[in-house]
Amino acid sequence: MLKNRLNRLPALLLGAQIALIITGGAVRLTKSGLGCPTWPECAKGSYTPSEDQVEPLINIWIEFINRMLTFILVALAIATFGWVLKSGRKNLRLLSFLQIFGIFGQAVLGGITVLTKLNPAAVASHLLLSIALIYGAVVLNERSRDYPKAAPLTYAGVLLVRVVFSLTLLVISVGTVVTGSGPHAGDRTAPRYNFDLRMVTWLHADLVIALCGAIFALYLLLKLAPISSSPEARDNHLKLMRTFIFLVLIQGGIGYLQYFTGVPIILVGLHLLGLSLVWLTACKLLIRTSSKRHAKLS
Repeated sequence: MLKNRLNRLPALLLGAQIALIITGGAVRLTKSGLGCPTWPECAKGSYTPSEDQVEPLINIWIEFINRMLTFILVALAIATFGWVLKSGRKNLRLLSFLQIFGIFGQAVLGGITVLTKLNPAAVASHLLLSIALIYGAVVLNERSRDYPKAAPLTYAGVLLVRVVFSLTLLVISVGTVVTGSGPHAGDRTAPRYNFDLRMVTWLHADLVIALCGAIFALYLLLKLAPISSSPEARDNHLKLMRTFIFLVLIQGGIGYLQYFTGVPIILVGLHLLGLSLVWLTACKLLIRTSSKRHAKLS
């Protein structure tokens, strides 16, 4: 029973990494980014909220709770590393150690973000490191579950998977520029990029359209050029692709809706959740289709 529970540690770590993006978004959307105006302390002379703080109480606690999630992440990462060492899974050691290292890096970046008064470049770096940690956590989770060896794709399939993954990362990266140019800065006094918001938003949207095209092309390739050596793996790939298509279309719809309705915070929050799910699926797609061999068309 205990062994089965410990086997879930990589999945719990992955879930916590995604939760950090959501709570970080809540901090920004509620203008709580400077609820704890210093770092590593919450207020001068105190690591916890202080009665002497002038910031609104709700903002203080939203930011403080977000900071506390880091300790949960550290505990999960250390527990996962310990489980990996005890289980003798040598192929997971570096991955699990990098999670610990990355979480400490995330804490430092969070401090830089606060000390620079929510500079948009620091905020973006904070998110992108979370994206990298989620990728690592997905790899760790997939390998820990001994996911079946990926069936080889055609060369075109391998290329398209990489294009889809790269476009997903590019869409997210440009999305941070849109965020850094938009109204939800995390605090009323936070600096903003000087980019034209309409221009960077439409660039972001154009990249999403390109991503949709690449995803549909990959789906058709898998559908019309099946891998005869592993029909079960092909069906699993197609199922994952259908999930990916659904998530990207929903995410794109939310993006357009929030643009034309003045970016209400509820839609921005849903967009952040969608970002996490789209990225999670893109990571799974890359990992589950990775192979040094290329299949021949049947």
